[in-house]
Amino acid sequence: MISATGGPPRVEEFVREFMNRFIARNAGQTEFHQAVGEVVESVAPFVLAHPEYLESRILERLTEPDRLILFRVTWQDDAGHVHVNRAWRVQFNNSIGPYKGGMRFHPSVSSSILKFLGFEQVFKNSLTGLPMGGAKGGSDFDPKGKSDREVMRFCHALMTELQRYIGEDVDVPAGDIGVGQREISFLFGQYKRLNNRFAGILTGKGLSFGGSLIRKEATGYGCVYFMERMLETKSESVEGKTCAVSGSGNVALYAIEKLIDMGARPVTASDSEGFIHDPAGIDRDKLEWLKQLKEVERGRIRLYAEQFPGVAFHRGERPWGVPAQLAFPCATQNELDERDARRLIDNGVIAVAEGANMPCTLAATGMLLRARVAVGTAKAANAGGVAVSGLEQSQNALRISWSAEEVDRRLQDIMTNIHARAAQYGYEDDGYINYVRGANIGGFVKVAEAMLAYGVV
Repeated sequence: MISATGGPPRVEEFVREFMNRFIARNAGQTEFHQAVGEVVESVAPFVLAHPEYLESRILERLTEPDRLILFRVTWQDDAGHVHVNRAWRVQFNNSIGPYKGGMRFHPSVSSSILKFLGFEQVFKNSLTGLPMGGAKGGSDFDPKGKSDREVMRFCHALMTELQRYIGEDVDVPAGDIGVGQREISFLFGQYKRLNNRFAGILTGKGLSFGGSLIRKEATGYGCVYFMERMLETKSESVEGKTCAVSGSGNVALYAIEKLIDMGARPVTASDSEGFIHDPAGIDRDKLEWLKQLKEVERGRIRLYAEQFPGVAFHRGERPWGVPAQLAFPCATQNELDERDARRLIDNGVIAVAEGANMPCTLAATGMLLRARVAVGTAKAANAGGVAVSGLEQSQNALRISWSAEEVDRRLQDIMTNIHARAAQYGYEDDGYINYVRGANIGGFVKVAEAMLAYGVV
């Protein structure tokens, strides 16, 4: 668990007994165990103080998805060979709105990972204030090395089955790792062909057919906006700060872009081979080169070090040993462990904003909390992407398109409100804000109240 100070015996006993039952019920699903363990520890004192939650077994109901759909996807490659993949959709909870959550294409995708992501999505979507439930989906298909036509055939085959379970008032998938605008376009085209209707059943669409401006940038931008709100409570700002960023996908690239806009100095980026350290800072020209490399050429991050003088490439390592005041883990789950947290603390980090889903291990989070580092948990700091997905749904329903300035203004307002909600439940006696606990309770309350109102369903 991640408790910074320990809790009363009754709380610890409640958490231990609940998690023992939960783990026995979900054996072997380690990512799901981790996500639920963090939430249960945070909300346990709150639940124990409200008997109505105990009597209605809200936690037991919240940790069990409404349904888990598993199906086969059969497709042909360019040589005519037949391939078989698995795909899933976890519709976790729709108490406050239609299911909403991304689709991930990656060999590591499993029911455990999707249940953890879907569970997290429930709380994240609740914090946005928008009427969205939580879901997640994906496949063990790997789009890397596939031609556009192979990706198209796979997406069309997947949507042929998935279209039975989604709809603008039922479940609205989006992109995630391995699912960008290319994949969303193929999926949407097949849905439209099969159903003969044009509706906002996916988000992350192209601008020419219902997409929203700022959607690609939203998670990275939102993460930086949340960091700025955290720093304001310390009478600080991102301006002038040295920033360590991991990843080089959409979240990382657009977090770097917004950091540059706000006067910070991002000095790292990474991919599965290692990370680059640019002591001079990644500026606008370098970022445009990096976007071309990663978004168009799909090249490796080490080429950045070959392109620009004074840059070091560290193969097989992560950027958390680089001296920095702010850290933005934006790559993948559990990328920042206890050793990394110690290095960040020793190097003087004052705040961490999670751009990826659950990028810090429980041990790392606990260490950062005990060191009184501000930790913007992913449920809060990572919510910008789904927030703009929700705004895309609104634009689709209204048959209008907002300007980039309007979407960005709404995104900033949402991230400010998420921060306020997390801070409301996160303040401790010494003035420190535990955003992990605050975001978990803040997201929990809205969903739990809706579930209570419905009765036993």
